[in-house]
Amino acid sequence: MSDPTPKNLANWIWQVADLLRGDYKRADYGKVILPFTVLRRLECVLEPTRDAVLAEKAKWEAKGVDPSPYLARPTGYRFYNTTEHTLESIANAPDDAVRNLMGYLNGFSENAREVFDRYRFAEQVAHLAEAKLLHLVVGRFADFDLHPDVVDNHEMGYAFEELIRKFAEASNETAGEHFTPREVIKLMAGLLIAPDLDEIKVPRAPRRIYDPACGTGGMLTAAEEFILAHNKTAQVYAFGQELNPESWAICRSEFMIKNQEVDNIKLGNSFSDDQLKHRTFDYMLSNPPFGVEWKKVQAQVRDEHQERGFDGRFGAGLPRINDGSLLFLQHMIDKMRPVSEGGCRLAIVFNGSPLFTGAAESGESEIRRWILENDWLEAIVALPDQLFYNTGISTYFWILTNHKDPAHRGKVMLVDARDYWVKMRKSLGDKRKMIDEKQIDEIMRMYADGPAIAADPEHPQHGKVKIFRNRDFGYHRITVERPLKLRFEVTEETLTRVRESKALQRLIGSDALESALKPLLGSVWSTKKAAWTALRGSMAEAGVLWPAGAPFQKALRDVIGVRDPEGEVQMVKGAPEPDPELRDFENVPLDEDIDAYVEREVLPHVPDAWVDHEKTKVGYEIPFTRHFYVYQPPRPLAEIDAELKALEAEIQTLLGQVTA
Repeated sequence: MSDPTPKNLANWIWQVADLLRGDYKRADYGKVILPFTVLRRLECVLEPTRDAVLAEKAKWEAKGVDPSPYLARPTGYRFYNTTEHTLESIANAPDDAVRNLMGYLNGFSENAREVFDRYRFAEQVAHLAEAKLLHLVVGRFADFDLHPDVVDNHEMGYAFEELIRKFAEASNETAGEHFTPREVIKLMAGLLIAPDLDEIKVPRAPRRIYDPACGTGGMLTAAEEFILAHNKTAQVYAFGQELNPESWAICRSEFMIKNQEVDNIKLGNSFSDDQLKHRTFDYMLSNPPFGVEWKKVQAQVRDEHQERGFDGRFGAGLPRINDGSLLFLQHMIDKMRPVSEGGCRLAIVFNGSPLFTGAAESGESEIRRWILENDWLEAIVALPDQLFYNTGISTYFWILTNHKDPAHRGKVMLVDARDYWVKMRKSLGDKRKMIDEKQIDEIMRMYADGPAIAADPEHPQHGKVKIFRNRDFGYHRITVERPLKLRFEVTEETLTRVRESKALQRLIGSDALESALKPLLGSVWSTKKAAWTALRGSMAEAGVLWPAGAPFQKALRDVIGVRDPEGEVQMVKGAPEPDPELRDFENVPLDEDIDAYVEREVLPHVPDAWVDHEKTKVGYEIPFTRHFYVYQPPRPLAEIDAELKALEAEIQTLLGQVTA
């Protein structure tokens, strides 16, 4: 490995797939490559202390004492292996490869064995042995030097993530569900933690960080690195939970190598099986999957919402079933460290949907309302599109805190960082752009100076930062009604509607009514009273009884009445009856008088409209794009025409060169 950069390292490791081709489906390559990479990494880490561990084991066994509590000490880590096997020695004895490899695995401490159990590694060993590939694969991995002195934890993390991306690509899965580009994580960690630098610099400051969808642990690592870069004595405790077993296993193995508490990384669904209940944290950050439905945990989530309300995690509301993003945010808010204990800051990556999806009083709107009315939302940062591996759409950081500084209380900052990117030399899936180090620094400065930038119209970044009151995102959803206006007529179409009306068939018999109405074909009445008089007379002459009660008259009006802008206004209990087909809705800012709004915006266009105040609802949305929209006038026609003529001339010149 002459150039062990993370990408090159991942590519070299992935070349093991050449051995698997034919005996494994392409989608299953990762089931072999990922656990063997973890195994080789752990072996390289333990190699310098192998003899010391064996000596320690022999010493305690000679005393008749279980040596397991003492064997991690010589390694300097929280795990160990008690065998003399190595991948190289196993590869050199192909006839005993299965027995030796399984013995090697069983010689690891329990916390390491659990990682391989989650990979179902024993099944892969059996499959490789059956295909007579085991000693070849073992030998190939024995050639990789993954010792931390050669490949540090940061580079190894990159390499693991690149392997997972390749695995997801080969499996036709969504790579973005597994990991987030490192430059995005670095920016996110900086925006999250930088405002607390003074507190972080306190000697031996303890900080707890958490990611409910931690993947391979990249976000936890970035947050830890940011804190330690500003205070080497800080005590950072990282916690996470992950649904995907392969990602969890990698995260756990990296925690072992970094000497962190591996039991802080939990495997399972954060919604239905929260394994860190009642824990609170100083910092939380996450990139949950975009637009993933939560149907599998619907029963548990709905039960918690309905039975526990705000005593549980989901009291504010439930989003639509096809996107659980806002469930992750509520889950994280539930774990915010109380203000009395220092408070909490959290950052989460969303697509555009949580900004505005859901009408007034829907689950999404109520969640936004809960967040804004509690004054937790500090800022939203818009990122460039084509930044993630699995989607080209724009994404956003939501940054929340329960201890805003006094100057920022009751306000939300919107930061437009969509133009801060450079083009990648080679695309990775949908990822064609990245944010370089200089741009990360620029965005962080813009965020820190945001209030001053927003207040200074002359500042060059003034158009990139806007500050709003929390209430500015709220609105009244009003229902604008207009009267139902009808004329009344009997036509062939009317008779067809009579025959098709189930209500008339039930109340009177449509055949009898149709016969009674035929003499009136071609008749038109401008008022219901005139129509009813004529209809009663015709029915009486035909010997058809006019049924008593409102249901018949409503069913009759439905077939006889025709909407007409010049028709008669229909009345109910002395008031105009609203026409459902003309019903409209308007969003009125919370602080604006509804009647004044209607008089200014509605009545000049439809003077007969009115508002049904009983149907008014309160909603919240954050129309980020609208606030940063800049009108671009179309180019003059003369300019476009000149450009077309120039292109035509260029084409003619090129054609002339071809035919000459």
